[in-house]
Amino acid sequence: MDVERRRTRRKTGKAETKTVWAITSLPPEQASPARLAELVQSHWSVEALHHVRDVMFGEGASRVRTGTAPRVMAALRNLAIGLMRQAGWTNIAAAADRYRSRPSTLQPCSDSQPENASPLVSHHLG
Repeated sequence: MDVERRRTRRKTGKAETKTVWAITSLPPEQASPARLAELVQSHWSVEALHHVRDVMFGEGASRVRTGTAPRVMAALRNLAIGLMRQAGWTNIAAAADRYRSRPSTLQPCSDSQPENASPLVSHHLG
């Protein structure tokens, strides 16, 4: 099947359209257009997250490779990205830069935390 991808570059505002090919192993009764669209969108969401983790946190160059440590680090990176998005950031690089340079702007994860709970720590974002 062919999939038409459309995106708008944030920096330039330029719209781009690209046609790519996709293959599925789903039987026809499970491969409705709506289901295939859902799977394609889900795939690109995962790819976008991996891109952010690699670019922002240098995940591909990480020397953490044994035991459960790689999974733990991936979970911590996902948590940091999720918290930045939950705080309203769409540009994760800008958010990480701000929190690194101004850690006092970090907020606790929730209003229901005890007063002595620690907020996020900025060095975990890098």
